[in-house]
Amino acid sequence: MGSTTLLSVEQYLSTTFRPDCDYVEGEIRERHVGERDHGVVQTELAILLANMRSRLGFQVIVEQRMQVAARRFRIPDVCVITGSMPLEQVLTAPPFHCIEVLSKDDTMQEMQERIDDYLSFGVPYVWVINPRSRKGYVFTGEGSREAKDGVLRTQDPVIEVPLAEIFALL
Repeated sequence: MGSTTLLSVEQYLSTTFRPDCDYVEGEIRERHVGERDHGVVQTELAILLANMRSRLGFQVIVEQRMQVAARRFRIPDVCVITGSMPLEQVLTAPPFHCIEVLSKDDTMQEMQERIDDYLSFGVPYVWVINPRSRKGYVFTGEGSREAKDGVLRTQDPVIEVPLAEIFALL
């Protein structure tokens, strides 16, 4: 394993990464993206949610930087923000919902750390979707569950996304 160069928050925010990277306590953490299954699921989710946004009063943003703690920045694959579109370039208030699409190189330890960051930040709902197993999971402050009926859900607003629809093009 190579050495790690620590960066300040200011250095992170003024640097362009391709693809964008998370920032955790001074360390740059690459996100596993770029494979077809990940991209297809992320795109289908964004389209389905965007089609609901005017009816349910929320905004959908893909790959949005958010500051989840003083020295922690995360970039969910998709996030949902209730109300109007925020003006800030980096979110500092928790969105209603964060969605992560697993890539083959994601580990459970890394993903659990991301989920914990979102929930600690105040995000009410986190969905994790696995394109390979064709399963989805819902995480809240009260616990987690698999969407065994094949539908990912939130409450207030009620958002329902059938997994079959997002996996249809795989």
